This record gives sequence, structure tokens and C-alpha cells, in this order.
Amino acid sequence: MPALTTRRPGAHRWFVVGVFLVFMLLHQADHLLIGTLTPDIMDSFGISMTKMGAVSTGALIVSALFYPLWGYLYDRYGRAKLLALASFLWGSTTWLNALARTYGAFLVTRASTGIDDSSYPGIYSLVADYFEPRLRGRIYGLLQLTMPLGFLLGMILALALRETIGWRGVFYITGSLGVLLAFVIFFGVREPVRGGSEPELAGLEQLGVYRFNWPAARALFRKPSLLLLFGQGFFGVFPWNVITFWFFTYLERERGYTGSALFVTMAAAVITLAAGYPLAGALGDRLFRRTPRGRVIVAMIGVLLGALLLWVTLGVPAENQTLFMLLLMLTALFIPFGGPNVVSTVYDITLPEVRSTALSVQYFIESSGAALAPTIAGLIADRSSLHDAILIICVSAWLLCAACFLAVVRVLPKDVALLRSQLRERAAAEARAAEQAA
Repeated sequence: MPALTTRRPGAHRWFVVGVFLVFMLLHQADHLLIGTLTPDIMDSFGISMTKMGAVSTGALIVSALFYPLWGYLYDRYGRAKLLALASFLWGSTTWLNALARTYGAFLVTRASTGIDDSSYPGIYSLVADYFEPRLRGRIYGLLQLTMPLGFLLGMILALALRETIGWRGVFYITGSLGVLLAFVIFFGVREPVRGGSEPELAGLEQLGVYRFNWPAARALFRKPSLLLLFGQGFFGVFPWNVITFWFFTYLERERGYTGSALFVTMAAAVITLAAGYPLAGALGDRLFRRTPRGRVIVAMIGVLLGALLLWVTLGVPAENQTLFMLLLMLTALFIPFGGPNVVSTVYDITLPEVRSTALSVQYFIESSGAALAPTIAGLIADRSSLHDAILIICVSAWLLCAACFLAVVRVLPKDVALLRSQLRERAAAEARAAEQAA
């Protein structure tokens, strides 16, 4: 029997959410501002769009390779301290990237920034042990809105500072913030008990310490719904990587946007995109109370509408900027519907001690599939246009995701019921152990 620990619920969980909101916002700003700085970096090194796409691809490959390692470490050791390490790595590798003076050095140092990009499963796993399942979609939606807001913040920093301190100076600023946040997380975030927020375990005064074990990890690959989510993940991040990396350049070079028109259009789309994350999480939580399929249904509707609306939006003539912006905002609202609902669904069917591992596998597959997306988009753009590259990659990926979600809808209830049964058995065993100890 694992050693017992006493749970300490309280308001600290909201402090943790606040710290991770700041961490993810600034980390995403650092990660995504390269899209806005792409024209400057290309001019600095004199490279093509294909070579610039390879810069993002390199970071995505490194990130994918590190997901399994981060997942294992999170499930085996304290997540809070590991997240502090991830923040320090973010800051230091960003500084190295700013110091690069040749394209080869820039390519290598940018790839090294992918090490900390695969650290998010620890955040989601830790937060899951502070919040019960009925609230997780909203909390994850709140955390994930930092991705578009981080993109917006990165764009503001890049547009405001690139003419004065250059793209290297912007990297120095964001890298320094990463090092600072490492100390905040290390000294400020407490480690919760794994599984402490599960309803089946809520009545227990003490709870066993459960950590990563190979039988539980291998069992992940026997869950049909999880395997289908893994398959969906292979295609799911293609659109996000293409849009965040190339859309600014697309507006500037193919639609003729400059100055305030460029900023207003991007800002409006990103703010609407940010609103989509908590909305998706709240809708997923609400429908989940009615059916275990609820979160996946919301995700499926989102990707289908996103594909349709993007196809319509990119067909608007370049001179009609008002209609383009309105349709782009509507498209952006539905793009993130899968994000918080996929994470919540993964945790709806996995044991607490292997949740970081499960989500790391999910993200490993997502990153390995999408790693080539910016480079593929660059290749298509060099031969045709960024319009064609964005449209072909995004629409086809979302349609494939919708097909996977439809398959998940059919098999998910059985896997959800299995987890609830396992947790009830665990609660009964803990209660018996407590009685014997008394």
C-alpha cells in the first residue's frame, strides 16, 4: 500500500492558477512572437520561406522528442519543481537564440527552445489535482486562452520594439522573464496530492501516494477512445502551427496589410480566438454533465465550423477588409473548441498517476505530426501562395480531426465508466486501510 498523505485543500489553488496563467501567457508570447518577427529574421539572415519554416520545424521536433521524458518525470517526481526548471530552460535557451549570428546557429538554438515547450502536461496534471472533473474544462479553457493572448502580446512587443531594439532585443526581454518566473514557481507553488480532487476519493481524510508505474502506463494504449484521440492529435495542431507562424506574413505580403490595419485585424481575431477557449471549456463541462460524450461533441462541432468558415474567409477579396475581419473573427471563435475539451477528456479516462504521461503522449503525437507543418506551408507558398498553403493544410487537417472525434463519441462512455470504477475500488481500499490503521 502506498504511503498516506493528508490533503490540504484551500484558496492556494487559485494562486496556482494565477501563476500558471502568467507563466503560460509570457511563455506563449515568447514562443509565438517569432511569427511577427519572421520578416525581420528572414531579412537579417537572407533566407527563404522554406528555410524559415525549418526554424519552427526544428523546435517542434525537439519539443516532440522531449514530451515522453517530461511526462515520465512529472508522474514520477514533484511537478512544481520540474515546472520551475522548465521556466529556467525557457529563459536561458531564448537568450542563446538571441545571441546567434548565423542561420545555422539560429536554427540550432531555436530548436533548443523546444525543450521547455513540451512542459505543459505537468501544469494540466497538477491543476487537475486541485479541481474536480466538473470544473476542469473551464480551468483548462482559462489557461489555454493564454495561447492567443500570448500571440497578441508577442505581436505587440514585436511591433512596438523591433524598430528600436531589434528582434534580438525582444528575445532578451522574454528570456529574462522566464528566468524570473522560475523562482516564483519554485518557491510559490505547492505540490497537490495526486487524485485528490476526484469525486470518488473526496470523502477520504488521507490518500495514498500514487506515482508512475508501467502497468498503468501500458494500460493507456488499451483504451480505444484514447487511441483515437492520439490519432486526432496527429492532425490537430497542423492548423495552429501554420496560422501562428505564417498568418502575419500572409496578411502583410499577400493581402497588402500594413500599419494599423494589420494590427487591428490580427488583434480582433486573436481576442476572439482567446474568448473561444473558456467558451469551449464551459460548453464542454455543461454537456459533459449530461453525457460523457459532451466534451468531444463540442470539439467536433468546433473543427467542422472552423474549416467551413476559414474556407469562406480566405475567399474574401483583399480590398474588402471589413468583411474579411468579421469573418476571420467568427472563424477564430471556433478554432480552439478542441483544446480544453481534449485535455479534459484525456483526464476523464486516465488514472491520476499517469495523466502527465497520457497527455505527453498526446502532445508528442501532435508535435511529431505538426512539426513539418510550417515547412510544408513554406514549400507550398514558394510554389504557389501562402493563401493556398494555409487553406489546404488547415481545412484538410480539421476534416480529419472531425472524423476522429466522431469515432471517439461512439466508444468514450465505456472508458469513462472504467475509470470511475477504478477510482471507486481505490477509495474502498483506502477506507479499509484507514480502518485497519485505526
